[in-house]
Amino acid sequence: MSDVQLDIASNPALGGQGTAGDYFALLKPRVMSLVIFTAFVGIVAAPGTLHPLLALVALLAIAVGAGASGALNMWYDADIDAVMRRTRLRPVPRGAILPGEALGFGAFLAAASVIVLGLFVNLVAAALLAFTIFFYVVIYTIWLKRWTPQNIVIGGAAGALPPMIGWAAVTGTIDPGAISLFLIIFIWTPPHFWALALFREDDYAKAGVPMLPNVAGPDETRRQILLYTLVLVPLTFIPAVLGVSGLLYVAGVALLSTVFVYYAVQVYRLREGQAAIGACRKLFGFSILWLFLVFALIPLERLLGIASFPSVLQ
Repeated sequence: MSDVQLDIASNPALGGQGTAGDYFALLKPRVMSLVIFTAFVGIVAAPGTLHPLLALVALLAIAVGAGASGALNMWYDADIDAVMRRTRLRPVPRGAILPGEALGFGAFLAAASVIVLGLFVNLVAAALLAFTIFFYVVIYTIWLKRWTPQNIVIGGAAGALPPMIGWAAVTGTIDPGAISLFLIIFIWTPPHFWALALFREDDYAKAGVPMLPNVAGPDETRRQILLYTLVLVPLTFIPAVLGVSGLLYVAGVALLSTVFVYYAVQVYRLREGQAAIGACRKLFGFSILWLFLVFALIPLERLLGIASFPSVLQ
């Protein structure tokens, strides 16, 4: 327990003085921004149309649901957040927001987001959002994160669902095209987070979180990063095969994935010293840019009027 937490435990009046900024931080805004963007791409990529106002409601509900997941994650993980350098200044371990306040705030937002999506858009999208929140909070945060080094592999499903929710908001169904977008994020998540875990290994070890570098070792983690990257590359072309995207997407993905593989190879090759840490940092940073650009190619094609390829399922 951190010094701040000890002070609050002995004098509860010290806690619960969170500002609006603290509550906003509780929502994990950087994660939320990625969720909003990928959900937006799901809406744009889906066949059919959704009234702009309903699309805005859907995106708002998905954003609030993502924020609720972040708040509930910070409520449960306050103990390990307090000992990790990367997370120790979050609102709950810092004492600005009490754990009970974070729990109540997150639970209210979770319920409100699902209800709004169900009432104003459709029940399939609402059910997917509810499942996403449940999966992230219960399956990943409470169960997998502290139990298995495969926490990121399995738990990554929660972060991969937003484009499917956006797609379902338009169609009311779960189609192969939506699943292809899900798979890209799902397989992208392990190399992205394991690159971070390699240069934050001490943090995770201190918190007792069984990330792959701490359990299987850095060399095996590097091998897994390369393997997942090589699996990711062909998966990224599936939206084109299913008629979700066109020639610009294929050309852009080919270029971006070549760079991604290069960085993954560098992480695999460089194993000691600052060069190894630098390679991991570069892969982690580029992986975020890679995902953004790959998904941005789909709405860009729509904006430019570039036709998608015919689906092999037609």
